[in-house]
Amino acid sequence: MGATCWRSAENCSLFPRTLPAGAPSSAGPNRCVEAAEACTADARCGRLRAGYVAQCLARAAAGGCTRSRCRRALRRFFERAPPALTQALLFCPCGGPACAERRRQTFVPACAFSGPGSAPPSCLEPLAACEHSRVCRPRLLTFQAFCAPDGCPPDQAPSCLRAYAGLVGTAVTPNYVGNASARVAPWCDCGASGNRREECEAFRGLFTRNHCLDGAIQAFGSRWPLSLQGQDPAQRLVQASSTDGQLEGHSLLSVLPFLVLQHLL
Repeated sequence: MGATCWRSAENCSLFPRTLPAGAPSSAGPNRCVEAAEACTADARCGRLRAGYVAQCLARAAAGGCTRSRCRRALRRFFERAPPALTQALLFCPCGGPACAERRRQTFVPACAFSGPGSAPPSCLEPLAACEHSRVCRPRLLTFQAFCAPDGCPPDQAPSCLRAYAGLVGTAVTPNYVGNASARVAPWCDCGASGNRREECEAFRGLFTRNHCLDGAIQAFGSRWPLSLQGQDPAQRLVQASSTDGQLEGHSLLSVLPFLVLQHLL
């Protein structure tokens, strides 16, 4: 089957994709295309999206991308574009593989998320990189605070989604792991983590076994198309947080087990 070019308000979307054999071309409205069209129609959103596409896709098509530049452009997009539109791109509800694959391809995973090798690294590697990053560390702490794995109050869902979006473009950039579900994770695994396997699984579980995040994504989808209307005033995603201040002096590696231990039992 040939590659399908997702179409939107742009002449052609920027993410070619081959659908799995036997998969339907669509299953009802493609909400992720709707989200892309809404972003394109907004001057600021469209301009910032074009910026990360230029860094993440155009350069990759020319023979390789510079991941640091790609991720910097992604952070700028999620920090400066209207939150209602950026979150619509990240969390658009899907009822079939075509929409879900479009959602997975939102920010060019080949450059920003996966690779450079064919096998993912141990999750301890991006976690350690985040620990030493002034950009990533406060954002991961904020995600841990607002997206508690065991669940959170419904009114905390918007804060959880903002915290998740704040991780895109960092050392622990998460994404959807396929087009069959809304399951998310960083590009890593725990197969080679040795005697630190439990610590590794605890970190990965912040994404793969997170009831607060799952519920927040589901609630966002249930409000469609209101998600594209009545946009909130633009909010900068957290550069730092009160949580980071409360945990000053602690490493991510030391606080992580306490945040997820109960969920692992």
